[in-house]
Amino acid sequence: MFANLLGKQKNMMTDPIADMLTRIRNASAVRKGEIVLPYSKVKHAIAQLLSQEGFVGAVEKVDNGTKPMLSIELLYVSGQSRITNITRASKPGLRVYVKKEDIPTVCNSYGVAILSTSRGLMTGETAKEEHIGGELICTIY
Repeated sequence: MFANLLGKQKNMMTDPIADMLTRIRNASAVRKGEIVLPYSKVKHAIAQLLSQEGFVGAVEKVDNGTKPMLSIELLYVSGQSRITNITRASKPGLRVYVKKEDIPTVCNSYGVAILSTSRGLMTGETAKEEHIGGELICTIY
C-alpha cells in the first residue's frame, strides 16, 4: 500500500514550466527538430515569446482529440542550437520578483528574461520600456 502512495506521488508534476524548459534543454542537446508537450496557456505564451525572439521556430497548439498538446520547433544554426542556456528563475518554493530597475540584462542583451507582469507575460526589455516589474520566470540565451 505504501508503494502505491509513492507511485502516485511520483507522477505528480509540481512545476510544469520547469518541465517545459527542461524538455527544451534536453531536446536541443540531442538536436531534436521538434518537441511536443502538454498544453497550457502559460506555456504557449512563453513559447510564443521564445519564437518572437528567434530562439525557437513555429509554435502551435495541436488538438488530438483527448488532450491538447503544444508543438515547438527547435532551431539550429550550422548544427548548434539557438538556445545555449535556459534557466528557470522563479520556482514554486521560491518566487523571484523584480522591480523595473532590477530587471536583469541577460548575456549583454544577447539573451532574454521572461517576466510575468500585471499586463501578461513579456520580455524584460518590454517590461523596462513599460516601466513595470513582475515575477522573473526564466532567462534564456
